[in-house]
Amino acid sequence: MLYPDESYQIMGACFEVHNRQGCGFLEGVYQECLAMELSHRNIPYVVQPELPLAYRGLRLKQTYQPDFICYGKIVVEIKAVGQLIDQHSAQVINYLHAGGFELGILVNFGAHPKLDSKRLALTKDAARE
Repeated sequence: MLYPDESYQIMGACFEVHNRQGCGFLEGVYQECLAMELSHRNIPYVVQPELPLAYRGLRLKQTYQPDFICYGKIVVEIKAVGQLIDQHSAQVINYLHAGGFELGILVNFGAHPKLDSKRLALTKDAARE
């Protein structure tokens, strides 16, 4: 399992936000609350960093912006939807490829009655060229 201690800390922050806010808010509300909770727990993070994209070795003008990068190595993407779908997982996998990360955590604050999450790992063997 990649980064078990860090993942546990991140998920603890997510559960705290969910316990305090419940579901029903827009994603931006959860993003702001999660940033506050990460700070409160002294979890290092960057909000919406720009990840460069390339095609055939050339940098694109377009960039990707995951919701958070925690500990400098874990992508955290949040949603506030009824249920997670394959496109949400694909989005996180693309963030992993774009940033050269190995682990992503997809968190859905919109699921009722409990927080929904997925860990998505990208091994070096699966990296795109």
